[in-house]
Amino acid sequence: MNAALRLFRHDISLQLRNGSDLVAPIAFFVLATLMIPLGVGPEPNLLTRLAPGMIWVTALLATLLALDRMFLRDFEDGTLDLLALAPLPLELAVIAKVAAHWVTTGLPVMIVAPLLGVMMRLDAHGFLALEISLALGTPALSVIGAFGAAVTLGARRGGALLAVLVLPLYIPILIFATSAVSAAGEGLSPQPHLLLLAAFFVAGIALVPFAAAAALRNALE
Repeated sequence: MNAALRLFRHDISLQLRNGSDLVAPIAFFVLATLMIPLGVGPEPNLLTRLAPGMIWVTALLATLLALDRMFLRDFEDGTLDLLALAPLPLELAVIAKVAAHWVTTGLPVMIVAPLLGVMMRLDAHGFLALEISLALGTPALSVIGAFGAAVTLGARRGGALLAVLVLPLYIPILIFATSAVSAAGEGLSPQPHLLLLAAFFVAGIALVPFAAAAALRNALE
């Protein structure tokens, strides 16, 4: 666990050192969300209906932007070979990298999302559900994305292939997250949708590291 924590801190420091990698996803999230009223119009009731889906779609795409770099830098400089040979299980290394990815993408999205919710006229009852859905859903996006990043590692045009592979897997998370926020805005309980999001995250963190580690070993052969 100490080795996994050191790897986590190392990845965070690399992201902080390279500011563009840290700023690009959150800048995309903010700008893409703010462009929606320009396209659909500023009518308040329409924005209120669209807000849960639009915020979640842009959050999903912002998370996707940083996925291809999860393992690519280590693959190119040989660090991934050392990780595969190290006593640290590769599955734990995958979890550490997923955690670092979430801290640098999902966590900033959670912080900024309420402000964008105000701009998008999100219903006042939906803010708590939005934050809980992001707290459960964005880690699940990072976990599933780790599998896609591992499978497409070293492939030509890996970024486009990664998007094609991962986006269909993101659809259930998107559906349940937006349903939770919409239900809260309508005065209904978001709990069933949030529990399904939690189930996706738990299943992902239990299964995906093994699949991603196997894909990484295959890429290194």
